[in-house]
Amino acid sequence: MRNILIIGIGAGNPDHMTIEAIEALNRADILFIPDKGEEKAALRALREAICARFIRKPDYRTVPVEIPRRAEAGSDYHGVVDDWHERIAARYRALFESELQEGQTGALLVWGDPALYDSTLRIMERVAASGLSLDWQVYPGISSVQVLAARHRVPLNTIGAPILITTGRRLSEGFPADQDSVVVMLDGEQTFGKIDPEGLDIWWGAYLGTPDEILRAGPLTELSAEITEVRAQARARHGWIMDTYLLRRRSA
Repeated sequence: MRNILIIGIGAGNPDHMTIEAIEALNRADILFIPDKGEEKAALRALREAICARFIRKPDYRTVPVEIPRRAEAGSDYHGVVDDWHERIAARYRALFESELQEGQTGALLVWGDPALYDSTLRIMERVAASGLSLDWQVYPGISSVQVLAARHRVPLNTIGAPILITTGRRLSEGFPADQDSVVVMLDGEQTFGKIDPEGLDIWWGAYLGTPDEILRAGPLTELSAEITEVRAQARARHGWIMDTYLLRRRSA
């Protein structure tokens, strides 16, 4: 049986690697490094820097994994994502079979935390379901949501109240009437600028945990246009952007 370690590497700062995650890295025979092309070369470079910094044995080996692009979602979002995951699973299976021998251990370095809006765990289930003898363990990482709250020095929830973690696609339906605190991830459409901003405050962050980190906080009515402009400029400069934000209904 082949074994895979799924390791959360945090939101961008190598100092956020947990001791457990570092020890897991050092148990791996081969590290599979996702490659999403030149557009996100910085993400690949960070994974490589983490390996160079924390792996103690000099003869570790990395294998690039070319991640296929996802098709435009259109009206069939779930169908498009399902097809994308199937193609990724097929690539992982082929690499696990060709690069890992029975009894060896591979590692996948997952941005942020593997359990929060990341599909690596679902993809591993697909690989195993395809008939490959495979086991895997998961090592949590510091998520962008945690870093966002820390950088802004704000709790995610109000006293005794829940928080909702959702996506831009869901927020486009409107700020939930039964929620006061909403964390939004995976929002490539700046949905905060398309909902009614009255009575809402925003805590926004991009490239969290990295030297390029950008933060903005205040009333959404005042910051919506500014964040949209800053975000567009940053994306043009770097070729990619990862951001998240907290929206909170202001107390009366």
